[in-house]
Amino acid sequence: MAAKKIKDFRNPEYYTNRELSWIEFDRRILSEARDKQTPLFERLKFLAIVSSNLDEFVMVRIGSLFDMKQAGYDKPDIAGMTPDEQLRAISENVHELCYDQYKALRTEILPELKKCGLEFVKSHETMTPSECKFADEYFRNLVYPVLTPMAVDSSRPFPLILNKSLNIGAMVKKKGGNGELEFATVQVPSVLPRVILLPENHNMRRFILLEEIIERNMKALFLNYDIVCSHPYRITRNGDMSIDEDDAEDLLKEIEKSVKARKRGQVLRLEIEHRADKRLATFLKKELSITESEVYNTDGPLDLTALFKVSSLPGFEDLKNPPFTPAPVPELPAGCDIFGQIRKGDILLFHPYQTFEPVVDFVKNAAVDPDVLAIKQTLYRVSGNSPIIAALATAAENGKQVTVLVELKARFDEEHNIVWARMLEKAGCHVIYGLVGLKTHSKITLVVRRENEGIRRYVHLGTGNYNDATARIYTDVGLLTCREEIGEDATAVFNMLSGYSEPKAWNSLVVAPLWLKDRFLYLIGREEQIARSGKEGRIIAKMNSLSDPDIIEALYKASAAGVHVELIVRGICCLKTGIKGVSENIKVRSITGNFLEHARIFWFKNDENSEVYCGSADWMPRNLDKRVEIVFPVTDEALKARLKHILDTELEDNRRANILQPLGCNYVKEGIHKKKAVDSQLIAISEAVEAARKAAPKKSTESRVFTPKSKPAK
Repeated sequence: MAAKKIKDFRNPEYYTNRELSWIEFDRRILSEARDKQTPLFERLKFLAIVSSNLDEFVMVRIGSLFDMKQAGYDKPDIAGMTPDEQLRAISENVHELCYDQYKALRTEILPELKKCGLEFVKSHETMTPSECKFADEYFRNLVYPVLTPMAVDSSRPFPLILNKSLNIGAMVKKKGGNGELEFATVQVPSVLPRVILLPENHNMRRFILLEEIIERNMKALFLNYDIVCSHPYRITRNGDMSIDEDDAEDLLKEIEKSVKARKRGQVLRLEIEHRADKRLATFLKKELSITESEVYNTDGPLDLTALFKVSSLPGFEDLKNPPFTPAPVPELPAGCDIFGQIRKGDILLFHPYQTFEPVVDFVKNAAVDPDVLAIKQTLYRVSGNSPIIAALATAAENGKQVTVLVELKARFDEEHNIVWARMLEKAGCHVIYGLVGLKTHSKITLVVRRENEGIRRYVHLGTGNYNDATARIYTDVGLLTCREEIGEDATAVFNMLSGYSEPKAWNSLVVAPLWLKDRFLYLIGREEQIARSGKEGRIIAKMNSLSDPDIIEALYKASAAGVHVELIVRGICCLKTGIKGVSENIKVRSITGNFLEHARIFWFKNDENSEVYCGSADWMPRNLDKRVEIVFPVTDEALKARLKHILDTELEDNRRANILQPLGCNYVKEGIHKKKAVDSQLIAISEAVEAARKAAPKKSTESRVFTPKSKPAK
């Protein structure tokens, strides 16, 4: 009898390249920009998000692959593609995505804007005489004093063009000269508004971009030259940072040097208008040392992140989503003793549907509470004017022991975090600058408090950053608890971060990089064994990205054994569905809505004893193997039911959900068809508001008027 063939779950054909999957995610965002059911100004935001995402994608992902290619590294990825093959495929796909993005802007968005009374002036040549007068005065009074025109000739070399800066390049020839063309450039100043409203004309608001006003007045910058042609251009440089931390005596200084070096990284992309003079484009290609495949000819304005500014213009409220105010947390009424409320039981927070204020108040109250002895917190990305940073500084000034791990390697927030780290040190906090070789991505706060019964530890654990700004647009969950076992683990976490002291065992928390992947593999494997025993195995997992090959292989094995796996993955997904005998029992959906789905929630059926975990880690190699991450169990039955309800609602979403198609990496919007429309984000809003309403104190119906008693009759 022939031996049964063992399935190779690592077959590259079963995997999608992570970079191509990321581009597919941007396509889903672009589809939101084209969705006519979405308010017009919100569609502008989605178009802007595509551009913002592509900037980071070029700087980091293409930058990393470029470095690999330069170093001669040709090992294939899990999908069997070498760095060179990936770069070629990426170039083709990104060019196509950009073409579709600009086509949507030209043919769908801008015509709709005009119908609604807002017109984009594409060229300064189409302005009315009164608009020209306004633009020229604006240039003379506000723009001209800021500009620094730069010519390039034998005595003046090609200047350093800053990463992601918008510039106007020109081919010029000297008046009275021999007609030889020379190059000149001027940077469009980022300190001035890029979107400029022109004077209202017959109830039509028109706006123009700053570069058009500068281009109109280029002759004022080069008085001794004739302007042959001028066009905006923009470059994107390699932003991937490599730091040898073992040799870095002062990590803070090394990060500062690397941030500066990023400004001079290899140019990976040149964006220029498709109508640009070929002589100008050829000159830029030569000076920037790039190939034709790295040139992106746009049929519209460069850097569409400017659309964020357009979407915030006043007076068009009917074209925006209704204003939304996060609901109060029922368990934490205004003015309550937050520590007393936590002692009553664990509290689950769901942002942005519920306010982020309790997290800020948790630290603020601890900072001034005379019974609080110590505060310890990890910070990855914080807001520009962070109340949490201010509270930590206040706590240190009040004599409390304050320990803060500030992750200096948080990509593109390095400079920001250096400033905060120095400020906290100055206030008297003990600041840890991350760990050598690892990013600390975990979200944890520990408050140590002296009480009548002795020392009690209060802990906040979350899936999102301690950032009050992004907490208004990112969906995240958090847990406030004073469970003893979690408090002990929280202490062990900070001892490990500050003193390299690994605990012998953990009570509840699961920590990467040493323990987390094994726990997830065990939990997936347990469902597989349950299914093999004839019972129902089921997994629901929600995350930002899925690319870890060990996790995917485990999911394939579980699926092959009959486990039903339902994944809610916002971004990258390297797993393929619908492979016979491999992933027939796996379904993947991605939700792109008004809020950015950021929570990580993992539910395992475990026969009839379900387990639920939340945390900071995605199922990616960088999270499981190269970062300090924390995943925490939620054991309170009511809170477990709430988390399961969140997952179930997202699995029913047919308004914002995109379904991964079998055997590929493309997604299709589920669509409402004849079903009732289900928008999981709108449902979360209404449920948060209703829960707060029910918990609000009832207004007394008794009269508050005191009536004097009548004088007794004689």
